[in-house]
Amino acid sequence: MSWVMPSETAPQDRVWMAFPPLGASVFATAASAHEAREAWARVAHEILEFEPVTMVVDPRDRQAARKYLSDMVDVLEAPLDDAWMRDIGPTFVLDTEDGRLGAVDWVFNGWGQQDWANWERDTEIGATAGLAAGAEVIGSALVNEGGGIHVDGLGTVLVTETVQLDPMRNPGLDKAAVEAELARTIGARHVIWLPRGLTRDSERHGTRGHVDIVATIPAPGVLLVHAQNDAAHPDHAVTQELLRLLPDTHDADGRSWDIVEVPAPRALRDREGWVDYSYINHLVVNDGVIACGFGDPGDDRARGILAEVYPGRQVRTVDAREFFARGGGIHCITQQQPSALG
Repeated sequence: MSWVMPSETAPQDRVWMAFPPLGASVFATAASAHEAREAWARVAHEILEFEPVTMVVDPRDRQAARKYLSDMVDVLEAPLDDAWMRDIGPTFVLDTEDGRLGAVDWVFNGWGQQDWANWERDTEIGATAGLAAGAEVIGSALVNEGGGIHVDGLGTVLVTETVQLDPMRNPGLDKAAVEAELARTIGARHVIWLPRGLTRDSERHGTRGHVDIVATIPAPGVLLVHAQNDAAHPDHAVTQELLRLLPDTHDADGRSWDIVEVPAPRALRDREGWVDYSYINHLVVNDGVIACGFGDPGDDRARGILAEVYPGRQVRTVDAREFFARGGGIHCITQQQPSALG
């Protein structure tokens, strides 16, 4: 059998999310958990306009969840440490021979054994969600998260050296070993290694550089790239390096990229320091795109860019500042389940 991770633009059966559990690192107080739960629920209800949503809910939060969620949201109870479903959940794949659904169960270790993270419960979510989806669970010894990969569905994979080669994730593994495992599990034929992620995401409460706020592939041969155009922000140097590097790369079929820059919002800082606000961290759903908004003049420009690169899809903007304040965005809290072809 041969597994491949489809493009995020492929038909989907549903989107998976996780309900923020009280007491997790960024939901530590009742007030913080309430703000997060309202934000997570807004995204879930926006997605429901396009396709079903399953929310994984810790049994301790069974009653609380129903105060925030429509009855249209399906609930699966399972113990949780955190609520970043892209990272703790499975990566769904399809068998190229018969189209059946698989679920890659990566090893999750709290974004490289971060001292503020707990992950004992979250390590079970990949297999739990995969089985609940009716997928064949594909075990992997690679420490990886869904936010650390982006694909075109044709064999091209974007990663960052600071994630898959992180010694606190995969000590001793080199690029060849990582690429071999990505080939086995998600059908990678060509891996593009970006040097790093954004500045805030590389600091103490970040992921050490997830690709899903840096670049994505909306269509074959097209790259959307985050561009911080304000030289006062440290991400200006980061994104300029990427924009110099990427024209020398190609996709799995040898195509040069049509690179589309997506300018960052004007906001540079919040109370914690430099922000990593990024419009790249959007979710593609059936007939739609759930985009990040920041109450910024750049929101309209980004919405227009997304409408151009995802023709025929409605672009809906949801305020994403509550997510980014906690270390992620809309893509980070969601995981799409592609439709089986068999």
